[in-house]
Amino acid sequence: MKMSEIKELSSKELLERLDNENSMLVRMRLNHAISPLDNPMKIRYARKNIARIETELRKRELNSKTNS
Repeated sequence: MKMSEIKELSSKELLERLDNENSMLVRMRLNHAISPLDNPMKIRYARKNIARIETELRKRELNSKTNS
């Protein structure tokens, strides 16, 4: 997911995506521990998506504080 796509989503949608990405990351890590994934780079990609979403949420939080 690109940053431009993330910026278009609402905060509620971002929180839902964040929850989904976290659960998918946990599932991938467990599966990878049992038997190797076809593409272990998916784990890194999921971590980066989580970081992007959290960054956007934090940026919105800071903007709302400065505007208040």
